[in-house]
Amino acid sequence: MRRFFNNIRLFAAIAAMTTLLLATSCLEKEPGSAIGDKEAIKNINDVKQLRIGIYAMLKSGALYSGYLTLLPDLQCDLVYAVEGFSNTHGNIWQWDIRPTNSEIESVYASLYSLISNCNYFLDSIDEVIKGETIDENIDLLEQYTGEIYTIRALAYSELAKLYCKAYDPATAATEKGVVLRTSYFKKEPIVRATLERTYQFILDDLAEAEARLDIDDDTYSSVGITLAAAYALHARVALNMQDWDAAIDYSSRLIDHPNGAFALSSASSVYTNGQTYFDYMWTNDVATEIIWRIGFTETSYGGALGSLFLNFTQDYYNYYPDYVPAQWVLDLYDAADGRYNAYFYTFTTGYNHGLQWPLLVKYYGNESFVNNALIYHVNMPKPFRLAEQYLIRAEAYCRCDEPNYAKAANDMNTLRQYRYTNGGNVNITKDNFIEQIANERVRELYMEGFRLNDLKRWGTLYNNGNGFKRTPQTSSLDEGSSLEIKADNPLFVWPIPQHEIEAPGSQIEPNDSNLKN
Repeated sequence: MRRFFNNIRLFAAIAAMTTLLLATSCLEKEPGSAIGDKEAIKNINDVKQLRIGIYAMLKSGALYSGYLTLLPDLQCDLVYAVEGFSNTHGNIWQWDIRPTNSEIESVYASLYSLISNCNYFLDSIDEVIKGETIDENIDLLEQYTGEIYTIRALAYSELAKLYCKAYDPATAATEKGVVLRTSYFKKEPIVRATLERTYQFILDDLAEAEARLDIDDDTYSSVGITLAAAYALHARVALNMQDWDAAIDYSSRLIDHPNGAFALSSASSVYTNGQTYFDYMWTNDVATEIIWRIGFTETSYGGALGSLFLNFTQDYYNYYPDYVPAQWVLDLYDAADGRYNAYFYTFTTGYNHGLQWPLLVKYYGNESFVNNALIYHVNMPKPFRLAEQYLIRAEAYCRCDEPNYAKAANDMNTLRQYRYTNGGNVNITKDNFIEQIANERVRELYMEGFRLNDLKRWGTLYNNGNGFKRTPQTSSLDEGSSLEIKADNPLFVWPIPQHEIEAPGSQIEPNDSNLKN
C-alpha cells in the first residue's frame, strides 16, 4: 500500500455519483432498458441486450458503488464526521432520517427500477426460449434466467433489510414486508406483503435461480452471477431469517466448494509489488475469495466509494475526508492483523485543524483506473466474498438449537489465519460469542454496508440492548459525536419514501420511522 500511495499521480477525473429524481411512484416506472412492448424481446440478441442493461443498473451510485454500501455503516458507530466536512450525508450520520430524504428515496427507487427490469426479462423469456432451436442458445437463455432471478432476489433482500424490521419467525406473518412486484405486465395492488411472504418470495426466486445455474461455471472474481452468488445470497438471507441450519448449509457449499473455486486471500503472503494477496483484492479488485463483483471499466463505472473518506480530488494535493474511522474500530485490530494496513493509512488532512489520522484507504481506487485514466476512489463493489460466509456460518453455529462453539471458533480462526501474520486465534463460548462475532464482522467487513442490519438483527442480544454510543474524538463534529442510539430506535428501519405513500393508488403502510418524522 505504501508503494501505491507514493506513486500516485496528482491529477484525476472522478465519476459523479448520481441520484434518481422522482416525480411519480417508482413502482410505476417502465424499465429503462426496455421498450415497454410485449413484442420487444423476440430473440436471443434482444435478451442479451436487456441482460447487459440490468447489469449496468447495478453500477448505480445509489446502490453498491454508493449509498447502499456506505450509508448503513455511516449511520452507525463506525465513523465520525470531521470538523469542516462537506455535510455530505450529514443527516444520515446525525440520525435525522426522514421519508423525504433524497438518499433514502434513491435507494428505494433504484432497487424497484432494477426489479422492474428483471420482471420485464422474466415475463418475456419463456416465449424466446420456445422459439429457440439451437440447444446451446437454450442453455444460455436458461443461465441468463437464473442470473436474473438471483438479481431480483438480491434487490428484494436489500429492500427487506433496509425498509423492514428484523425477521423474527414468531412474528414475521404479521409484520410489514415490502411491495412485491411479481410481473411487469400484470397490474398489481400497491400494498405491502407480510415480512414472511416477502422472504418466501426471495427464497422462491433463489430456488428458480439455483435450478438453472451450473456449479461448473463458478469462478472467483466473476462479474456475472453464478450459482455461487445465489448460494451466497441464500446463506445471507437464511441468517437474517434465523434459519440457522440453512445458513450453515449454504455457507458450507461455498466454504467447501466441490470444485475448490474459492479460497481466502492471505494478508501475510506477498503477491506482487510488495502487496499481499489481501492488499491486491482492494487495490485491483481481483481475488480468489471474491464470489461476485460488479464489473467496472475505465470507461464504464459507478460511484466513487472512497470519496467520503479521502476527497483527494478536491485539490489533488491534500486529503479532506468527510468521515474518519472511529477510534474504537481502529483499536480492534491487533498489530499482527494484516487488514489494518490494507484498510487504513495515516495522513495529515488539509483542514485548518491539520488532523492527522488513519484514513480509510480500502476504497482508494483501482490501481489501473488511477494509473491509466486518472480516476480516483473508484473500486469495483464486491457484494459477496468468501470471508462473509465464514462469519455467517460461525454465527449460525452459535445460534442454532444445539450450539457448537468449537466449530464457530474453527471458522473464525480459519479466517484469522489468512488475515494475521502470526497468532490471532480466539476462543468462543456461550458468554462471549456475540461480542466475538460482532467485532470480527467489523474488522473484516468495515464500510461494506453490514453494520446497521447487524445491529438490527442482534437487537437486545448485542450490548445488552443498549445499541451504541458515540464518544467525541479529535476534530470530530460536535453535532452527532455524542449520539446514543438504543436497540429499539425506530430508525434502524428506514422510512418508506413519502412520495410512495402519497402516490395515486398507493396502499402502502408507513413504518414507525415515518411516523416519528
